[in-house]
Amino acid sequence: MSGTDSDYGSSMSRKQSAEQAFSSVEGDLQALSKWMYENPELGYQEFESSRRLGEFLGEHGFEVKYPAYDLETSFEANAGSSGPRVVICCEYDALPEVGHACGHNIIATAALGAGIATAAMADELGIRVTVLGTPAEEGGGGKVALIDAGAFEGAAASMMIHPHPEDQLDPSFQARESFTVEYFGKESHAAFAPQVGINALDAFVQAYLNVATFRQHMLPDDRVHCIITHGGDASNIIPAYTASSWGIRSGTNERLQELVPKIKACFEAAATATGCRIEVTPNDYPYLNMTNNSVMTALYSANSASLGRSMPTEAEMGASGGSSDMGNVSQVVPSIHPMLGIECGDAVNHQKAFAAATVTPSGDEAIRDGALAMAYTIIDMAEQDIWDTLSS
Repeated sequence: MSGTDSDYGSSMSRKQSAEQAFSSVEGDLQALSKWMYENPELGYQEFESSRRLGEFLGEHGFEVKYPAYDLETSFEANAGSSGPRVVICCEYDALPEVGHACGHNIIATAALGAGIATAAMADELGIRVTVLGTPAEEGGGGKVALIDAGAFEGAAASMMIHPHPEDQLDPSFQARESFTVEYFGKESHAAFAPQVGINALDAFVQAYLNVATFRQHMLPDDRVHCIITHGGDASNIIPAYTASSWGIRSGTNERLQELVPKIKACFEAAATATGCRIEVTPNDYPYLNMTNNSVMTALYSANSASLGRSMPTEAEMGASGGSSDMGNVSQVVPSIHPMLGIECGDAVNHQKAFAAATVTPSGDEAIRDGALAMAYTIIDMAEQDIWDTLSS
């Protein structure tokens, strides 16, 4: 047998072993995904989810640190003793009111499945496999905090998958910054002496209209959105204080740095016009746009196709919206973040109907396809020894 045939046979044998290892826990992962759906926890409050996920990995051969990196709801699970380290990112935070409507229960269980599929062969492959518990993706920037704490130092590659209405191999996502905008005025009786007051709600309304007027000058992939978190206390009191939360996004980090000052100018102009004092405070870490590693993307694409899930590219489908702190990871470690379609009807991410779709057979299939495609990609990277090419 030629060397090439021998390598192919070895790869197939390892991938078959990976599939067997995954299959041995597949039912448990489906049950864990359903439990997460039924017991959603918000960012940095994922105490029970992170504990269960970490314990599950500990029961299947990983050395687990919990909590990890000074984050109470993070964990790090490691297998393998030496060699290049691959970090599989495991998200598990939910959203207010709509629960796991972004499918982090699928993300988490697919990450566990990929880790377990490759853990037993890590030393044979000459690699280290880390499943990293990354809290607070939906707001709070858990991965950015982990980057700052050194969780990705020395990593050769990082990956995760994400459920979505459609398959997409290489989403770029949007860079994002978010702010709380507060206006401070002066209260007064709204009927008896309105002229004495300084209306902080008027300041918010003016800021909103300023941004709305500016929209005609934005680029197609610019996004600005907000909610009022405090609009006043009673209709017969001139509001002395308002607060609102804003998200500002664009297709690249560079464009975002052009857009943010212009939006802030809209906020500040409203303060000047109404006589209010303004405070603008970042809500969390800036999220950077996603850079998908071309070598890893090609390997994942081939492995996903071998499982019967062909993945169209962003160029074929058109750019997708949304942001993720995985974009920050991709700026420091070669990374991929494929989107796996599930059968969700007309629902999209961040809707309750999408959350319900994550615990259907289609959601379970995404766990399997995502876990195995990631595991097979890790095997390919190790067997082909392509580590130097990832950062070239």
